[in-house]
This record gives sequence, structure tokens and C-alpha cells, in this order.
Amino acid sequence: MSRCSEATWSKYRNIYVFRCAARHGYAVEVSPFIPNRVACTASQYYGIAGCGTLLVLDQTETGVTLVRSWEWSDGLFDVAWSESNEHLMVAGGGDGSLQLWDTANHSAPLRVAKEHTQEVYSVDWSQTRGENLIVSGSWDQSSKVWDPALSRSLTTLRGHEGVVYSTIWSPHIPGCFASASGDGTLRIWDVKSAACRLAVPAHKAEVLSCDWCKYDQNIVATGSVDCSVCVWDLRNVRQPVNQLQGHTYAIRRVKFSPFSKTLLASCSYDFTVRFWDYSRTQPLLDTVEHHSEFVCGLDFNLHVPNQVTHTRPGRAVQQCCCLCLILLNQLIG
Repeated sequence: MSRCSEATWSKYRNIYVFRCAARHGYAVEVSPFIPNRVACTASQYYGIAGCGTLLVLDQTETGVTLVRSWEWSDGLFDVAWSESNEHLMVAGGGDGSLQLWDTANHSAPLRVAKEHTQEVYSVDWSQTRGENLIVSGSWDQSSKVWDPALSRSLTTLRGHEGVVYSTIWSPHIPGCFASASGDGTLRIWDVKSAACRLAVPAHKAEVLSCDWCKYDQNIVATGSVDCSVCVWDLRNVRQPVNQLQGHTYAIRRVKFSPFSKTLLASCSYDFTVRFWDYSRTQPLLDTVEHHSEFVCGLDFNLHVPNQVTHTRPGRAVQQCCCLCLILLNQLIG
């Protein structure tokens, strides 16, 4: 049974806040099918010990409701919706497992796959037409590609010399994904040949996140412990297209906007979410500073322009997962 009570929400202008007691938020993703639906993963004790919770939330005209929540025996660090079935999600756990969840199933995951030997820190469901695959990244320094039923892994890709923190499918190229690692590199993988096609020494510190531009197959962003976001053109990786400076602590996640080619967002352990236009000389557009703890999860709403969802751990005394929905009415012209 979830420790979350019926959703408690507060509204301040265009910011909605949800809190879940005794949990620390790690990842959030907006449904690709249902405009007002969000999935969120959370863990006890910052994922170091204890169990995890997967939550599904709906925003309504009068507030936000908790649709369903499930408990897992270990921390949950990431979640991704299926691109072909509005009810399915995959989550990655601290026990090295991936779980396939169905919003119509109230009790347990449909399937559990455990091949990774350490924490699964990243999961993603492929977006290209005619392809239905899952990719996972783990602290065991490997990435695995799975069939959509999680019956078995199709291939295991190795090459990183550090933790794999982020694995993201290309929205343009079938069978291609990017990974970011504690070894400071960004790598581009081809699933068919099970090979690394490009290794980019992206930062001189751990790289915690990467994301593909939704409008250009050659543009990828990375976020690092060095407090910077770098935007890369994969055709020429000798230096980044732009290096975005402003955060004061490690960047936990980066996301490109689905509505603007050069707009992206980043969230950080400095308690902020920042919005950038990497094509500008002065790229920083806005900074959201209402959090009082690390901001770990971040996503744009595919259906509502300028709506961003993000999650953070709560204050240590309160021990609550905090998820926010923000409408940025003036961010994009």
C-alpha cells in the first residue's frame, strides 16, 4: 500500500505542487497519449535503502488526483511510457530490475526482468515508427535493449568505463540511442550491429544526462557534474555548438522542447530549473527557483505548449516526494 495520501496540492500562480510523504522523487514523464497524465518514480532515503513507489497522476480542472500508485521492494529511479499502449510503463529499480506496469493492474507488475547486476538508473521506450524497443542503462556500466514485453534482453552493449546514467533513443533514427556516463563521455550506439558508432569526450566530469533534439537528428545535449550543459553537433564533435553556464551544482537532467528546435530545459542539484535557447548569444531564458531541494526529474508536456513537469526529493525532515507542474506562458514567443 502506498504511503501517499489522497493528493495534496497547492497552487501558486501557474505552479502546482504534489507531495508524497516519506519518498524522494527521481524521475517524471508525461504520457504521450493522455495530455493530463504524469508518471513519477520515487524512493525512500534517497534510494540508498528502503522501497520505491511508482505514481500515476492526472491534472483536472479542479486540481490533480492520484490515479494509482504501486510499491516496489527497492528504490525506483526512472520511468518511461510505452509509445504504442497508453496503459503501459517501464520502470528501473535499485535491485537491477526493469518492471513492466499496467495502469489497469492494481497489484503487481506484468513482468519483471533482472539481468543487470547493479542499479538500473535509466529506461526509455523507442519513439521511431515501426519500432517498439526498450533500452536500459545501469550502474554495472552496461546498456541493454529489450523487447517490449521484457521477456528477454536482445543485446547488451558495453564500452563505458563508468556508471551509465542516461540512455535515450533517437527520435529520428531507428535502432539508435545515446548514453551518458560517469566516465565523462557521450556515446552513440547502433543496435543492429551492437556497436558504439561515436564516443564523444563531452565533459571532464561525470555526465548525468543526455537528450536528442526533436527537430535535428545530429543535435544532442549533455548535462554534467561540472555544472554545464553542452549542445553537440554529432557531425563535428571537436567542440560543442554551445556550452550553457549558469547552474551552480551538478545537472541532473536535460530535456529538449518538443515545440521549439533550439529550446531546452535543465534541472540541477542547485534547486533550480533553467530554460535555454542554445542559438542565442545569451542563451539563458529563465530560471525557476521555487524548490528547496535537489531537482532530479524533468519533462515537457507533449500536448500542452510550455508546460513542464519536474520532481525533487523533499526536505530531510519532511521526507516527501515533491512534483511540480509549471505553465510557462511567456517562455516561447
